[in-house]
Amino acid sequence: MIALRDAIRAGVPVKAARDLANRLRYGPDAPQSDELIWIRARDVTDWYKPDPENGAPRFRRRHSGMVAPGDWDRSTTPFGSHLKLNSIRQHFEEGVPWQETELFAWMLDRIKEHGRIDGCHTREELIARYERLDRIYDEAKRTRRLRPHGSVNQTRGEHGGILVHIARDGTPLRDGGGMHRFAIAHILDLPKVPAQLGVIHPDAVQEGLMAELRKGPVRQ
Repeated sequence: MIALRDAIRAGVPVKAARDLANRLRYGPDAPQSDELIWIRARDVTDWYKPDPENGAPRFRRRHSGMVAPGDWDRSTTPFGSHLKLNSIRQHFEEGVPWQETELFAWMLDRIKEHGRIDGCHTREELIARYERLDRIYDEAKRTRRLRPHGSVNQTRGEHGGILVHIARDGTPLRDGGGMHRFAIAHILDLPKVPAQLGVIHPDAVQEGLMAELRKGPVRQ
């Protein structure tokens, strides 16, 4: 019963229908929901900027694999400064303890206000979360790779990973979750980073750009 509820919450029935429609329209290589794709973190220079009144809807993880026409992919904002990215960089590059970063304080405030954030209910759980992040960083630094979120967390495909939309020319646009993993990949300048396919422009599909996005790191 819990598995069914989680599947409905993740939009799996709708995604399955979308996947079928994509295959019928674009063939066997059509984009699929929650699909694992590979990008270079530093190729991401812009956020997707939702602007519903001007044709740029607010996309969520449940829209993963959607082929969306229009000019939504032109609605962007420079990556610039970001609370999570700045604090994560402070910790890993400057050695600032997690508990002294602005991010940690912000997360604690969310727990006090809402009772939970990112699966954490207490300060102790938050500390444990960042200790796990330290281990992820150490492994990625040593191996020059970041393991797919789905292979570690046993999710449907790459659901819950670094969410990336794909513009008409193949440019990856950041949106939503996965910021901690993305920040690690960006700091280390990893050549190939696992991500969850968000929404993709039909021009990118028709140009066959999915083939390149599906290429993972070369095995040594």
